[in-house]
Amino acid sequence: MEHEQTIPEQRKEAENAPETDTPDQLSTPAAGPEADVDATTAGAAGAVPRRRRGRTTLLIAGAAVLGVLAGAVTGYAVQYHREPTALPPLAQQKLVTPKALAPDDATTNKTINANRWHKTDDDLSKLLIEAPSGAKAVGAGYDTLDSFSTTFERPDGALRGFANDGFRRIATTMWQDDRVLVEVRLIQFDDFSGADDYQKEQAGYMPEKKFAGNDGVAIPGISADLGHVWVNSETHEKPGYYPVREARALVRRGDVVVDIFYYDNRGKIAEGDVIDLAKRQLERL
Repeated sequence: MEHEQTIPEQRKEAENAPETDTPDQLSTPAAGPEADVDATTAGAAGAVPRRRRGRTTLLIAGAAVLGVLAGAVTGYAVQYHREPTALPPLAQQKLVTPKALAPDDATTNKTINANRWHKTDDDLSKLLIEAPSGAKAVGAGYDTLDSFSTTFERPDGALRGFANDGFRRIATTMWQDDRVLVEVRLIQFDDFSGADDYQKEQAGYMPEKKFAGNDGVAIPGISADLGHVWVNSETHEKPGYYPVREARALVRRGDVVVDIFYYDNRGKIAEGDVIDLAKRQLERL
C-alpha cells in the first residue's frame, strides 16, 4: 500500500494528526545521516488513512457461502452417480403361498377369499353352543330383523336403528330344564362399528334399577368394555309363581355381539354359571 509523506511546510498540521500504531506507516530508513533525517521526518509527520475493513468482511462471508454451496452440490452429484445400496435379504426367502388355480364348478366366494375368510362369515348358526345334557332345546336358527326388533320396547325405532347401523343377521338358540331357561343370540353387523355401538348401548342401561340394578362384573380375561355379566339385584315375584331372577351377558368379538339371557325360576343365579356360559360361546367364535 502506498503512503504519502508530509512535506516540511505542512509539519505543523501533521503534528496535530492522531498517532497510529499501524506498521504500514513506518518506512525502513536507508543507511547514512540523510536517511536518518528523512526517516525522522516521515515518522513524525506521516499521516496515513485507516484501512477499510467492511468490504473485506463481506468478501470473506460471500466466499464462505459459495464454498458451502459448492460443497453441497458436489456431494449431491457424487451421491447421484453412485449405485444404490442393496437392501438386506428377507428372513424367509421363499414364502409359502397357495398357487393360483383356474376357476371351476367348485369355485365359491369362500375359496376365492380363502386368506381373508373368517369362520363368522360362514353359517353363523353353526357357531352357537349346544344345549347342556338334560336340557331341552327349544329352537335354533336364524331370526329375521322384524322379529328381532319386536323384542325391544320401541320396535319401530329399533328397526330403523339396526338398518342404519349395518345389521347383517342374527342366529339364536334356546334351551330349558325344570329350573333354567337360556337364550343365546349371535348378532352380526357389517363391520366393527355397528357391533361396538350395539354392545355399548345395551350395556349402558343395565345398571339402572329397572334392569339389573347394579354394575355387574367383568368376564375374566376380557376387558370390561368388551365383556360384562349382570345378575339382577331383584327378583320378579308374582302370586302363585316361583320367584324369577334374570341375568345377562354381553360380549363383543369383532363384528359379532354375544347376547345371553339367563332365567332361573328359583330366584338364585350364580355369576360363575353365566360367566362360564359366555366363555364357552366365545371359544366357539
